[in-house]
Amino acid sequence: MQISFLKETFIHTVGQHQGIIHKVCRIYRDTVEDREDLFQEILFQLWKAWPSFRDESRVASWMYKVALSTAVARYRKKQVLLQHGIKDEMAPVPKEEEHPGKDRLYRAISQLGDADKAIVALYLDDYTYDEMADILGITVNHVGVKLSRIRNKLSQTLNPTKHGS
Repeated sequence: MQISFLKETFIHTVGQHQGIIHKVCRIYRDTVEDREDLFQEILFQLWKAWPSFRDESRVASWMYKVALSTAVARYRKKQVLLQHGIKDEMAPVPKEEEHPGKDRLYRAISQLGDADKAIVALYLDDYTYDEMADILGITVNHVGVKLSRIRNKLSQTLNPTKHGS
């Protein structure tokens, strides 16, 4: 009975915030298959960590921490989600519409280092510098410096003729 309640609460909570997982998967993996594998691995890590979540931070912030650390670590296949029937109850990775500008931006983001990708993911979800610093374990000032450098890199990648390349 306790496991059933835990599972239902987990599915509901993660279902409400699964856009976070999809965004991290899109930023860190290029192919649909790799995104699906990463999505499954993030779900597994969230499920494993779920009993220890204590509402000391926003659930979305906690999910970002888990998703980002999973994305930068080597991911491995796990069958636990299938055993608990969690993966089947979550929405599949959505088929993405063609958006040339958005696709170009994500390709540019994919060329960044892992730490920079994490900052971009949080920035795209309108996290404050304070929240980003807390999630990433860096100072607020460092977040600002990193974002400035990332903007410059993305600008150069997206507009090479403007920057003399």
